[in-house]
Amino acid sequence: MVTIYTTTHCPYCKMAKDYFTNHGVKYREINVEGDDEAAAEMIRKSGQMGVPVIEVNGTVVVGFDREAIEHALNT
Repeated sequence: MVTIYTTTHCPYCKMAKDYFTNHGVKYREINVEGDDEAAAEMIRKSGQMGVPVIEVNGTVVVGFDREAIEHALNT
C-alpha cells in the first residue's frame, strides 16, 4: 500500500503522483493542507513538516526520492 501526503500546490507531490500513475502504482493521497489531524499523523510518521511524505509498505520516504521509492516498492 502506498500513501502520499501532499498539499495542493506542491510540485514534488505532483511529480510523485505522476510517477506512480505512469508506473501503474496505486496510491492513496492525503492532502494535509487543511487537515490538522492528517498533518499531525504525517509529522509523527516522518518527523518532517514538508511534503511529499510517501509511505510504501511501512517505509517512509521524505520528498520525491525516486531511488528510495523504487527500493521501497521492490522490497
